[in-house]
Amino acid sequence: MSIKRTSLGFGFKPDESRHHFLVYLPAKKDASVVIYERFDWQDRAVRQTINICGNDKTKAELSQIKWKLLEEAARTEFNGHLKKQKLPAGRFVVGQTPLTQLLGKELLVLVWAVEDCDPAVVPVAIRNWLGLSPEERWWLYTMTNAQTGRRDDRRGWRMALKYAICHE
Repeated sequence: MSIKRTSLGFGFKPDESRHHFLVYLPAKKDASVVIYERFDWQDRAVRQTINICGNDKTKAELSQIKWKLLEEAARTEFNGHLKKQKLPAGRFVVGQTPLTQLLGKELLVLVWAVEDCDPAVVPVAIRNWLGLSPEERWWLYTMTNAQTGRRDDRRGWRMALKYAICHE
């Protein structure tokens, strides 16, 4: 008898690991998209309760204008990874979308790069981000997160990502 492995959002399997990233896409068009790093999952909850005073960390906040510019590229890229792993495709929904640790790291590299740039630069950033291997994105995330991984950090590696990814 085989055990069915259910994944949520983009490949997140809470029965294997509680550590994940969560994209909150608000229904209000003028509200920001927020990305959290989380270390817990409330199993029976329809909606996860975010505890920023506890273990949940706010990693980034992005305007919906910029989010809409990068959402399709991220979804397509991540679904390609999931297909190779024989996992169901994911999609970003209004409300909460969980991602595996690795896909969350990849997404944050792109989000951190474009968070302060002109929306006209986002297509260049997407092209450059897609040119990186997942391992390169994970390394960039690790280096950036170690120094400037909080929502309001805008120095050091965070600036380096912006210059490296947003310029031709």
